[in-house]
Amino acid sequence: MKKVLKKILGVLTSRAVIVAVLLMIQLGWMGFVLVRLMRYSVWITALFTFLSLVAVAYVINSKSNPSVKLAWVVPILAFPLFGGLLYLAVGGKRPKRRMRRALEKAQSEIQPYIASGKERIENVRKEQPHLAGQMEYLDKRGYPLYAQTQAEYFPLGDLNYPVILEELKKAEHYIFLEYFIIQEGTMWNGILEILKEKAAGVDVRLIYDDVGNLFKLPAGYYRTMEECGIQCICFNPFIPFWSMVMNNRDHRKILVIDGHTAFTGGINLADEYINVGSKFGHWKDTGVVLRGEAVWSLTLMFLNMWNAFRPTDQDLNQYRPRVWHPAPFADDGYVLPYADTPLDEEIVAENVYMNLINGATKYVYIFTPYLITDHEMTTCLCLAAQRGVDVRIMTPGVPDKKTVYQLTRSHYPELLDNGIRIYEYTPGFVHAKCLVCDDQVATVGTINFDYRSLYLHFECGTIHYRNRVVRQVKEDFLETMEKCRQVTEYQTEGLPLRKEIYYAVLRLFAPLM
Repeated sequence: MKKVLKKILGVLTSRAVIVAVLLMIQLGWMGFVLVRLMRYSVWITALFTFLSLVAVAYVINSKSNPSVKLAWVVPILAFPLFGGLLYLAVGGKRPKRRMRRALEKAQSEIQPYIASGKERIENVRKEQPHLAGQMEYLDKRGYPLYAQTQAEYFPLGDLNYPVILEELKKAEHYIFLEYFIIQEGTMWNGILEILKEKAAGVDVRLIYDDVGNLFKLPAGYYRTMEECGIQCICFNPFIPFWSMVMNNRDHRKILVIDGHTAFTGGINLADEYINVGSKFGHWKDTGVVLRGEAVWSLTLMFLNMWNAFRPTDQDLNQYRPRVWHPAPFADDGYVLPYADTPLDEEIVAENVYMNLINGATKYVYIFTPYLITDHEMTTCLCLAAQRGVDVRIMTPGVPDKKTVYQLTRSHYPELLDNGIRIYEYTPGFVHAKCLVCDDQVATVGTINFDYRSLYLHFECGTIHYRNRVVRQVKEDFLETMEKCRQVTEYQTEGLPLRKEIYYAVLRLFAPLM
């Protein structure tokens, strides 16, 4: 026994000596390199400073939002030695070249399947010229206006979930799911049980965002889905150190069943969205289900993303709404599903919001979890209030991210000064992303009033004109308002100096958060 112990100690001692020697060599080499480099420190500093100046020139001449430019120029100039390197490492906001090529190719293949909705737009123009202009803007970007569609609004995920389960059980041909967040628990397990059962004879496909689920799903979860017969794509996989820029996330929420029924809105597939085990009080979220012709746009959005990374379909006509629903669809006003992508220079989602706000004459009511607006959006909201429009915004009373919550609150004073009314949802967290105007039009979708949603993410929404969703969104806002505390001007006046400085810094770097 003693001999064995001595042998083990001898091995350990020898290994420790080897490690110590290697460590000394490493430290010695680093010291040697540093000493040598000191001779060239002036040139190295000049090189890095020049790189930072080039980065500043590039940022200033880019097509980015001015707020984004300022958020980068300040740190680069403040730290010229490494500012340029920092921008090169994490400053690129454009999608990776391979992703861009794949999505653009898929989009070009989908283009022939998109029909214009100009005839229906002309019908709207007779009543609402400004709104018709909004619809024409989207039509030119491949998002037509539809009739023959019924839409149902859900003021809570708790109410949406049973309908999702009910519709999934009816699926006979295909089920397409695209979600930012999926988390094992009551909600997802209930859905997954049906998907596994259906996968035996139904084409079931799932896209989930990798970063959105980094700490929510086991690594390689897409393999688990494939083993269950569910075709699966993990969007934009997170690669530590190698892929330092992970800004472009798939923030969409789309569920399509047999081409004629689709769900979208703010609701992800995790328990807090149905108020099971929420850490942030009552979780207020909203969604819609479409039944009819307008489902086609949401189907194409999904197929665009799917075929970009996993080419599967040659003929998309097999997924049209009437293939598995030959009977006429019921009619209830107009519906226009639309999407936004960081692939182009067009800020479609922000333009939709601003066009609706600019066209309002009576009121604008907004649900948003984050109120981190750029100069253009802030000006748009303030001008609406100044011309007599009743602008009300509802934000969370319980934050999910404390820094972002403070950043949201930093925008309150200017908005309040211009007559905008702000309400914080006392029972918990508002995750809804809705806007309703003048009893005429509403939009429900995945798009927050923040830089990430408006500039960096893949998003989607639905515009509703003269259908019951418009009334339902308004009623929901007014009913929910009764559970809110109204933020008053005196609550934002006389802030301590440290708080004002903190807010100023937060707002400066808001585009990078």
